[in-house]
Amino acid sequence: MIDEVYVPQLRAALTSAGFTVDQVFALIGADAHHALARNQVAPALRATTGAGDLATLVRLFALQVAVDRRRVDAALPGLVEPLAAATMLQLSGDEVRALVDIRPYGDESHDWWIVCDPTPGLSGPQGVMNPQHVLGISEASSSLAQLTVRAPVGRALDLGTGCGVQALHLAQHSGTVVATDVNPRALQMARLTASLNELDIDVRNGSLFDPVAGEKFDLIATNPPFVISPPGADVLVYRDSGMPGDSVVRHLVENAATHLNEGGWCQILANWAHHDGRDWRADLDEWFAGSPLDSWVLQRELVDPSEYVEMWLADAGLNTAPDYVQRYDAWLDWFASERIDAVGFGWLSMRRTDEAPTRLFEEWTGEIAPPIGPSVAAWGHRVDVLRHLADPDLLDRAWKHAPDLVEETRGPVGAEHPESIVLRLQQGVRRARQVDTVEAGLVSASDGDLTAGQILDALAMLLERDASELRSTYALSVRQLVEDGFLLPHQPAKMRA
Repeated sequence: MIDEVYVPQLRAALTSAGFTVDQVFALIGADAHHALARNQVAPALRATTGAGDLATLVRLFALQVAVDRRRVDAALPGLVEPLAAATMLQLSGDEVRALVDIRPYGDESHDWWIVCDPTPGLSGPQGVMNPQHVLGISEASSSLAQLTVRAPVGRALDLGTGCGVQALHLAQHSGTVVATDVNPRALQMARLTASLNELDIDVRNGSLFDPVAGEKFDLIATNPPFVISPPGADVLVYRDSGMPGDSVVRHLVENAATHLNEGGWCQILANWAHHDGRDWRADLDEWFAGSPLDSWVLQRELVDPSEYVEMWLADAGLNTAPDYVQRYDAWLDWFASERIDAVGFGWLSMRRTDEAPTRLFEEWTGEIAPPIGPSVAAWGHRVDVLRHLADPDLLDRAWKHAPDLVEETRGPVGAEHPESIVLRLQQGVRRARQVDTVEAGLVSASDGDLTAGQILDALAMLLERDASELRSTYALSVRQLVEDGFLLPHQPAKMRA
């Protein structure tokens, strides 16, 4: 990568050109932006035919086409030769091509750039992937960024950093960020990403937890090489660990607690194997045996072996290879020998605790409203509150219904009572729960003023039912409503002024 002495000059050139997510979108338009997501560059090429440094940088890096040398010299003054010497640009006569992608990236508060390898197949046939290929922004990296808890922390670890996407986010709320990877090319790009964005990130070489042996963190975020592939298969470092089956994820789970401070989170994007039609929850439960981790495992998707193999052969650029069928067949043979009948995709959020740990393994293929991080943090808080409360004690506390909660009723027009009442969360995991009249009244009246027991007593009087019976019947409902986030913890009534 380019010498550090040129980084401020490169940053200044990118800034001067307005090379940001918003400015690029404004230049090429929505249609071209959506076409790029499909690896189609023609609309964006049409939008960038005119002069201007921003158009030049978009064509050079985002569209990966040859650009006239004079345009590149104007957009990157004094940098073409140094970037070529660093094998980031290729000079050919009067034209320049990018050998890396410098990509605008950001959120509502930040404009960043990441350095990664060009998108395979964007400017021509994909071909077989370089084993050390460094991904840029992907669906997986975006998912992990949305999943991560964003509370301020002292030390954070981006394990398997790639080009450094997660490290950028972690640096915004962490005192110290360590980023690790086993791919030397990824380490170079992660360091340049950090330097280009003027961030102090400790980038280290090594596999999994090896580079941080003996160290503890308040937050670990990792998108590990989780692809479940047969031994001897071609390895792409960003996705293949070389470890059998789903053991790389199991290794991370089994060792996470060793590297977490009390209350620290470890969050993982992962695949796991389903064997012989067994309940996947039972298999994963073995990974957590004896570990001091509150754990929420959410399976988002389940794919059959054929779909899984097709996905990853195409990802590697092997779907047009002469031996495609043989590779496909060998992978399926291995799945059969390992008795893998499906593969789950999902998220693992684990928190170090000195208490008896809580485990939640669930499948959720319904709607998700990102970011998920606040929902994960809120789940951890609810676990803390519920851990020492017996069902009757829940009635002596005041609760508040979730601020994003909506109530849906259905029934004939003019009917005195609805046929059904459904509570639905609008943020994070958009859970829905069908409730009866008592539960609906309880949730509606839970504004932090009265305890759940006091509300049930009032409902008993209103509905002409026995108050003690209502308390006994609905204590469990209160727990379930809190567990699922429909009701949120509030300061107990006896502690309020």
